[in-house]
Order: sequence, then C-alpha cells, then structure tokens
Amino acid sequence: MADTAAWEPVPRSRTFELVLARIEEQILAGNLRVGDRLPPERELVELLGVSRAAVREALRVLEAQGVLRSRVGTGPASGTVIAAMPSAGLTQLLRLHMALANFPLSDVVEARATLERSSARLAAERASDDDLALMRDRLERMDDAKLSLETFNDYDTEFHVAIAEAGGNRLMADMTIAVRNAVRRTLLTAFHEMPDWNSVADRLRAEHHALYDAIAAGDSERAGDLVEAHIRGFHRDIVRTSPRES
Repeated sequence: MADTAAWEPVPRSRTFELVLARIEEQILAGNLRVGDRLPPERELVELLGVSRAAVREALRVLEAQGVLRSRVGTGPASGTVIAAMPSAGLTQLLRLHMALANFPLSDVVEARATLERSSARLAAERASDDDLALMRDRLERMDDAKLSLETFNDYDTEFHVAIAEAGGNRLMADMTIAVRNAVRRTLLTAFHEMPDWNSVADRLRAEHHALYDAIAAGDSERAGDLVEAHIRGFHRDIVRTSPRES
C-alpha cells in the first residue's frame, strides 16, 4: 500500500474533484500502480478529511474512466484496485465528445487513417505467429457470407484491433479500440443503408486479406498504404454517400 504520509487533507469546496486530484497525484508520483489497492473508503475519508459521499463520487468517476475496478469480498484481492482498462474510458469519453462536438467526418477519417497506417507498419515489423493467427481467424470469420451486419462489423473491428496490438504500441491499440467503438453506430447505419451489401462485403474482405498478406510478408510500406487506402476508400465511397452522414 502507498505511504499514508503522502495523503493530505483537501479543502472542503468541490471536494469530490479534489479527491480525484489527490488520487491522480498518487498515480503520477508512482505511489499507486496497476494492481495496487486504494486504502479502504473509511480510511480515505480520514486521510483526506472529506465526506464519505465525496470519496464515493470520486471513485465512481474513476471507475467510469476505467482507472479503478471494485472487487467485492473480504480476501486479499478484494477492494478498489487500480486497473489497466484505458480503452473503456477512452471509448466512453471519445464517443461522447464526438457526439457533442459533431466532428466532421473528414476529421475522423484523417485520424483513423493516420493512426492505423502507423499501426499496420509496426505490425508488419513486429507481428508474432500468434498475432498473425489471430488476424487469420478474424478474416476467416468475416468470410462467412451468412454473418449479420453487426457481427461482420464486430469481426472487422477485432481484425483492425489485432493489427494495432501486433504493433506492440499499447496506446495505439487502445486508441484504435476507442475510435472504432466510437464510430460503430455510424458504420452500422451505413452498412444497413447500402443497396448492395454483398458486393461491398466482398470488397472489404479482399482488402482485409491483401492487408494481412502484406503484414505477414513483413512489407511495412505496403501494409501502411493498403490500410490507409482501405479506410479512405470505405468512407469516401460508402459512408459519405449515406443520407444520414454524420
């Protein structure tokens, strides 16, 4: 457990936000790491000199952000634990901010293309046999012509996330997960409005297989070019033609 001497009482105004700040300070200072437990709620109340309601509100916010995970029970694994679930928090924040800010679709496309181009290049350089096997599995699942649009989209997302994770950059992988989940509704709306889904699905499958082949061959330049063309082409030819473009 972190040294309790580092915990200091906080002013009573806007207390739950100040509790958040104190916990953040502990994380940034390295006193709290993934897997560590926070002091019990009653102890935090005493250490920080705040109400139980302020502590609970701060913990709820951090759980929603994916920073904390609560474990029920009385054993050594119980309590409030520092978690490593940034993609969940990123997804929630990004989805809400995208809805509120109404980012132009062109901005989203540019961000995805830039991010996934780098991920694909890294994957071509670093992908292990297990990484490639996971990508192949998702490709094989997408090849099933009987898939629903929702299931196809889920496997599509998992394929792109597998590429990002194969690149070995955790932040890129989590950002890829967050962006894909944030635009899921937009993509599904576009899928359902396509007059000829089967031909579109065949095109996407072919592009995915070509991308996989480039990564498996270790051709980082080609992998980067293919994924960028895939993302830009999909949005240009399909999403932007949707009457519900967002």
